[in-house]
Amino acid sequence: MMTNLFSIFDPSTNLFNIPLNWMSTLLGLMFIPYSFWLIPNRHFMIWNFILNKLHNEFKTLLSKNNFNGSTFIFISLFTFILFNNFLGLFPYIFTSTSHLTLSLSLSLPLWLSFMLYGWINNSTHMFAHMIPQGTPNILMPFMVLIETISNIIRPGTLAVRLTANMIAGHLLMTLLSGTSSNIPSFLIIFLLSIQILLLILESAVAIIQSYVIAILSTLYSSEVN
Repeated sequence: MMTNLFSIFDPSTNLFNIPLNWMSTLLGLMFIPYSFWLIPNRHFMIWNFILNKLHNEFKTLLSKNNFNGSTFIFISLFTFILFNNFLGLFPYIFTSTSHLTLSLSLSLPLWLSFMLYGWINNSTHMFAHMIPQGTPNILMPFMVLIETISNIIRPGTLAVRLTANMIAGHLLMTLLSGTSSNIPSFLIIFLLSIQILLLILESAVAIIQSYVIAILSTLYSSEVN
């Protein structure tokens, strides 16, 4: 019995009193052996094409001073979030990306590492980012305050954006499915068509949100160089 509407995001899945909710984040490892096949299949070739496109795009966004292989950090972030978003669309699978526990544990270390590297190695560049070019002298203290606040809330906005988008679609699908027992039988087909459209929309949201998180993390990294 659901105690409240949000309990669908924290199901009591356990075996021998051991909670197994977060084991769903490891299901993406099942797809890794595809890359070790002697003859690549279509799945691997499509995925390799996507990764190459992402690598080229992230390399363009990063400045020329970026370290070799730094794009693979953001590709791994994209892949991890994408797999977890999609796995949450399957029935009875725990949606780990709908919790701030996971999204904050991804965004906060990234943001802290960018800030520490920027202030230690490029402090002059970081101070220059505080005041946009052409700002009047009287507005400089306010701009520094605004830029500082916007910098501090970046990991929170990354985490909340991902969590809120995952929760919103799941809640809407749950609310609509809960009304199926109270509507006439001739409206079931209409309800099913709406649910299918919502599922397609959620699949698109799963891809878009993982891409947005990876792109924003890349942009935050490029600002410290």
